[in-house]
Amino acid sequence: MHSIQVTVGSSSGLHARPASMFVQASARQPVKVTVGRPGQPPVDARSLLSVLALAARHGEVLELTASGDGAEDALKALADLLATDLDAAA
Repeated sequence: MHSIQVTVGSSSGLHARPASMFVQASARQPVKVTVGRPGQPPVDARSLLSVLALAARHGEVLELTASGDGAEDALKALADLLATDLDAAA
């Protein structure tokens, strides 16, 4: 199992638009990815409602976890996306 911690880069946190972009990117990965606060139960990164329920704010640290072939690359791609200010990309 692989995991990586990342700081939420979107200026208004992981709200509807950034969460949707993250969930869509997660669904394209070859492995199942979970996301959550370190030390707390993670949620499926492909579930928009679950990701929104995290209510992650700008600057908050989240942990991504995956296992299997391609897990490291999937986590890197998703961590890069989460670290970006997706609000500025609008």
